[in-house]
Amino acid sequence: MDEPVGERAVGVGIAAGSRPGFQGLEVDRRSRWSASRHPVAMFLLRRVSAGLVTLVVASILIFLATSALPGDVAEITLGRFATPKRVNHLRDELDLNRPLVVQYGSWIGNAVQGDLGHSTVQAANGAKAAPVWHLTRTPLRNSLVLAVITIALLIPLALVVGTAAGVRAGKAVDYSVSYGALIIGSLPEFVVGTFLITILFSQLDVLPPVALVPPGGSPFDHIDSLVMPVLTLLAVSLAFSARQVRAGVAEVMRQEYVPMARLSGISERRILWRYALRNALAPSVQTFAQSIQYLFGGIIVVEALFSYPGIGQMLVEAVSERDVTLVQGITLVLAAAYIAINILADLIVVFLVPKLRTGLQ
Repeated sequence: MDEPVGERAVGVGIAAGSRPGFQGLEVDRRSRWSASRHPVAMFLLRRVSAGLVTLVVASILIFLATSALPGDVAEITLGRFATPKRVNHLRDELDLNRPLVVQYGSWIGNAVQGDLGHSTVQAANGAKAAPVWHLTRTPLRNSLVLAVITIALLIPLALVVGTAAGVRAGKAVDYSVSYGALIIGSLPEFVVGTFLITILFSQLDVLPPVALVPPGGSPFDHIDSLVMPVLTLLAVSLAFSARQVRAGVAEVMRQEYVPMARLSGISERRILWRYALRNALAPSVQTFAQSIQYLFGGIIVVEALFSYPGIGQMLVEAVSERDVTLVQGITLVLAAAYIAINILADLIVVFLVPKLRTGLQ
């Protein structure tokens, strides 16, 4: 069925108006993609280049931070077995007797080739030191399982809750969502997690307080062990994301073209899905990117709280054991993931907003 005349007029009016997200709505999609393909590729190249520079700077800070820790790494690692001969031998194995610039160059050069080094603690104990990649493979997989489940729940829930509050700005639903999100979002993960343990384990005894995943096992073998960590991460992330989506939708619903669409006979559902959400989606992408990045910090706390065998738990243990090489490898991987999410979010926003693609030409 042909589109109603009123809605077509609204679409044209919005395209000709001042709202950036709706300029050029009637332009042929294929022509628009063909015209913007090269500028988008150049934009992606610039963002990737900037991301690589940022990663290099981050790697320098990571290396300097671990090198500046008080005490001699070899002596601390060897503990009571730290004889001068063994300390000097370990320092030679770890290249600690060389200048910092040489140490960094060797480390980052190997990292570019996919070699993040070997465990310092295992080398000190006389065992065959395992590569960092080998040690982090299973914990990283477990953390990704936790993050993917949280993200899969976060995005639709934030859109539904934020939109429900945004279209009813100033009403009971809006106040409930806004104040509820403000209260939950102000609480650290360990407080939310402790509250869930108190309710779901101590009071109701329906879920285990710690993860029951055996070393090398799959988290899916113990689904109940995922529930409280996911709920903890989801509660804090949803509080921030829902408020941002609510703000974007509420702002769009106050624009002049919304009453115009209503007067033209367009249903509220079509106004919301075709016009309001489309224009509020671009800033929401950045919001979700920030929430996903925030997960990397939250996962470390949550995994330590629930003894979940992920990359965050491994990082905490590596810091406590002073396994410098392992700490450097994990933090470098997390920094790379953080930067990659930023680049992906910027690229999605460029594709969602035609005005941005036009500005790249």
